[in-house]
Amino acid sequence: MASTPLTQDEIAAALRELPGWTLERDALAHTYQFGSFREALSFMVRVGFEAEAADHHPEWTNVYNRVAIRLTTHDAGNRVTARDVALAKKIAAIAWVK
Repeated sequence: MASTPLTQDEIAAALRELPGWTLERDALAHTYQFGSFREALSFMVRVGFEAEAADHHPEWTNVYNRVAIRLTTHDAGNRVTARDVALAKKIAAIAWVK
């Protein structure tokens, strides 16, 4: 069963609760900058456990101390769903940098 994409109004409301997150090309996006590669990697490991528990995995890249994250739901046509918002909120709660 496919997930239902959120409306633009629903996404805008969710973004008000997610400082630093934006909507980019039908995905929730945020780039975190940490003090070191070790911090960035530890953040990714922690997020990885949450993503695996939710069975919803981010698209992300890491370059030294930066972690760029995109959240979109593939079975909803690569659009934003409630699953993306829920994972973004977990990620925001884990992050110790903005």
